[in-house]
Amino acid sequence: MINRFRLAAFFALAVPAGVAHAAPEEIQVYDDELNAKGKVGLELHVNDVLTGDESLDYAGAETSLHRWRTTPEFSLGLGSGFEAGAYLPLATIAPDGVMRVQGVKLRMKWIAPHGETGFFGGVNYEIGKSAHRLDENPWNNEIKLIGGWRGGRWQVAVNGNVDFALSGPALSPATLEIATKAGYRISGKTSLGVESYNGVGPLRAIGQFTGSEHSSYAVIDTEIGRWGLNAGIGKGYGANKDSLIVKFLISVPIGKP
Repeated sequence: MINRFRLAAFFALAVPAGVAHAAPEEIQVYDDELNAKGKVGLELHVNDVLTGDESLDYAGAETSLHRWRTTPEFSLGLGSGFEAGAYLPLATIAPDGVMRVQGVKLRMKWIAPHGETGFFGGVNYEIGKSAHRLDENPWNNEIKLIGGWRGGRWQVAVNGNVDFALSGPALSPATLEIATKAGYRISGKTSLGVESYNGVGPLRAIGQFTGSEHSSYAVIDTEIGRWGLNAGIGKGYGANKDSLIVKFLISVPIGKP
């Protein structure tokens, strides 16, 4: 049984440290999880902004306050460390209760060969098209560098996310976000941890934190029968207009015996 004082101290130190951009469709730190060749997976990304600033960033934007984002992510293991994914569709339920399909996104992930414990690494590339309500620029992409370590009851993952628009009226320099996760396994199927998402400015001027968004989440990862669940509650900081956010990542048991 984990020492309760140590667990409390862990959260007290880690949570204040630091979302992704205005509650995106995916609030997740990538690790070495990978589908076996030919295996199909399905994860449902769900999040909602409970409190925050409802002002709009541009004309025609949809406020993230009280807006549910619900996005199915389908994946297919390709073998040799590769996995393809598709977010179909990027969907929202606005505060007025209207559900809208607002885009699609594709990804390709590669994880280098590694052991069950120790260090791991890889890369993920995403490209997507979003409706004007979600993004002023319709086409965007992201390069995500993946690294981490697993040993005993601990697992740590770090992502370096480079984002830039491919087209649109508000093109800007590529930006870097550092996303981290530290988790401690308290039982065979359950871990407690912290996820942090921190913008560090444009690539050409790293360290310009003014205007960058930050957030951190207290999370639990567990399994309920054949279903997987990552659930968290987070706090936005800096330029992040979203103050209090809840998020869920639900692994649906497609093709599992």
